Amino acid sequence: MDATSDYRERLSVPLRWWVQGTMLVASLWLAVVVAVPEPLAWAITGVAVALMAALLLAYGSPVISLSDGVLRAGRARIDVRHLGAAEALDPEAARRAAGVEADARAFLLLRPYRKRSVRVVVEDPADPTPYWLLSSRRPEALVAALEAASPRVAPPSGSSG
Repeated sequence: MDATSDYRERLSVPLRWWVQGTMLVASLWLAVVVAVPEPLAWAITGVAVALMAALLLAYGSPVISLSDGVLRAGRARIDVRHLGAAEALDPEAARRAAGVEADARAFLLLRPYRKRSVRVVVEDPADPTPYWLLSSRRPEALVAALEAASPRVAPPSGSSG
């Protein structure tokens, strides 16, 4: 593999989620500060801020990466030699692929705040997963990296000896 086939992307939550979470915690503080002593209100608010940050960081923590011939998506991993065609999907195609056209056996790493995605066909006969569907901020770059990392020179044919 060359450096051009390396790819890395974190599916972090958008800034607006942090703003909305902060506004929610501020509303909580306003409701609590009038009902309980101020030190307790600040303690409750501190716990709420920590919980909000932990949830947003955890939900936005998955990384999609391609290096050393291995595609990783969150905790899942697959060798590129087991992968077929990769296709960048626009928002409408991604919505259909995750909805009405979805296969229940597919591996999905989707985030609602990422409208585009990549579908990667799995060609390993021992793997029941037909494809991976991955949310991506840069689907074309991921597809290009997968194509560059592909070890396939020619499609496999019957046994030759």
